[in-house]
Amino acid sequence: MPEFTVIIPARYEASRLPGKVLLDLVGKPVIAHVIERALASGAKVVVASDDVRIAEAVTSLNVEVVMTRADHQSGTDRIAEAVEILKLPDDAVIVNVQGDEPDMPPELIRQMAEALSERKTLNMCTACAPMDDSAMLDDPNVVKVVRDAEEMALYFSRAEIAFNRDGNDGGETSFPYRRHLGIYAYRAAYLKAFSATPMCALEKTEKLEQLRALYNGDKIYCPDAIKAPGVGIDTEADIVRARQNWEAK
Repeated sequence: MPEFTVIIPARYEASRLPGKVLLDLVGKPVIAHVIERALASGAKVVVASDDVRIAEAVTSLNVEVVMTRADHQSGTDRIAEAVEILKLPDDAVIVNVQGDEPDMPPELIRQMAEALSERKTLNMCTACAPMDDSAMLDDPNVVKVVRDAEEMALYFSRAEIAFNRDGNDGGETSFPYRRHLGIYAYRAAYLKAFSATPMCALEKTEKLEQLRALYNGDKIYCPDAIKAPGVGIDTEADIVRARQNWEAK
């Protein structure tokens, strides 16, 4: 089991659901569930936030809190600042677990750390899963990914990719559509370099920061998740659904 650090970027002013990481989910804040899952993966866990309310909510949860700037455009940029503050070595493996993913499997977190540790020439990996609902194809909130023969990402999009010109007949020739899961692992040196790289037109258009890596010629290993996460919290409907799911467990 490689040593690795999970950094959870958590801001209060989320555009669609402000304060979502502090919403109650079966008796504790959403981010508390995220932290528990991250600790169960065997990682050292750090929360990177710009808001004292979040810092105060997690002080008793056996994690380090790093206060970061409020002007970051993405969670990756926030993590890059945390890496600098923590003075982590360049070869450190960092796993980015979003603060709004209370049902993130510890097994998947470990999978990301192990995948990067085993592939010394790579600097970044993420995960995907087969789509189990055709409605996801038309949903721009579900990010799709296509890969090459070595499970390296070719492209990510909010649109349907690959486009099935002849229609999806559901048989053996049907395209194996995959959704991207928002978890990443990076080497610390690469993370800092990535954050310092300007956004590209693809990233600005799709609003997907991983396209910056592909645009600049970097490889992203994207295996199937050994276990996919449950509901992430982006909207009021998500927190209602998450509460229903957790109460039914």
